[in-house]
Amino acid sequence: MQVQVVDNNVEKAIKLLKRKLTKEGIFRQLKEKRWHEKPSDARRRKQRQARRRVRRQIARAKARSRG
Repeated sequence: MQVQVVDNNVEKAIKLLKRKLTKEGIFRQLKEKRWHEKPSDARRRKQRQARRRVRRQIARAKARSRG
């Protein structure tokens, strides 16, 4: 992943890099790998994420049908 610094504006480049890393999910992966996760906790987390994904898809579908 690359970010170009334009006009010596390092602050803006760092913001852009953080935004890209967040979008890619790198920060979330680092946070998850920081400590050992029990298999049962991993299963529960994955189920929670799946439910969240489905809720978001339903909400987006409703928003599209309204608008």
